[in-house]
Amino acid sequence: MRILITNDDGINAPGLQVMEGIAREIAGADGEVWVVAPAFEQSGVAHKISYTHPMLVAKMGERRFAAEGSPADCVIAGYYEFLDGVKPDLVLSGVNRGNNSAENTLYSGTVGAAMEAALQGINAIALSQYLGPRTQDMSDQFEPAIVHGAAVVRKLLDQGLWESEDYRLFYNVNFPPVPADEVRGIKVTSQGFRRHTSFGVEPHTAPSGRRFLWIKGGPQHLPTLPGTDAAANLDGWISVTPARCDLTAHDTLATLRGRLE
Repeated sequence: MRILITNDDGINAPGLQVMEGIAREIAGADGEVWVVAPAFEQSGVAHKISYTHPMLVAKMGERRFAAEGSPADCVIAGYYEFLDGVKPDLVLSGVNRGNNSAENTLYSGTVGAAMEAALQGINAIALSQYLGPRTQDMSDQFEPAIVHGAAVVRKLLDQGLWESEDYRLFYNVNFPPVPADEVRGIKVTSQGFRRHTSFGVEPHTAPSGRRFLWIKGGPQHLPTLPGTDAAANLDGWISVTPARCDLTAHDTLATLRGRLE
């Protein structure tokens, strides 16, 4: 099996090392693992592509490259440049430091890479590690992903739904913020929504008097509705959320046609 991996935390991120271990276990002794990751952190860039300017790429080692671009750029570069247009069997994105559950999914560069892979007709899985008070005491905050990651990927490859439709499925996986031996299993979930919290700004004034704004996230440990990703994660479950790039609100089409056409 030939696997292409990327992330949004950057080429030197510890979560990428975790993902490399997962990918090597899945690919097997006769497989290939290719790494194409951003040269610098690209968190929060979602499905951005560098459409208006070129990106510098550098070889960091055997089958290992850094690109001054987004995670989605890295998928495109990996596929068309470094793999010479030979489609990989699988794209794995992550393991992200922090959750990409609920509304975080929409901002995530980790998920953006999986989206781009799906649009390119490649099977893809995004993996993220939820952090919290209990993960701070672990010797490695990625422990749940390290222990359970390969098994989750293998189970999805063997038993998940894979298809060749225009907007094909990809998967968003989040590991819970608990020790690995307390992970309760896998829950298939929908994407949740954290109510009463959102991104905002934190203003600062520089010594020069100029005004700057930091984008600031809200609380991450608010449970979402039952059956959704963040609720499952906070209850100790690995969430697996099937997703598509099609943003159409299909449930409204019939009503809107009746009103507008």
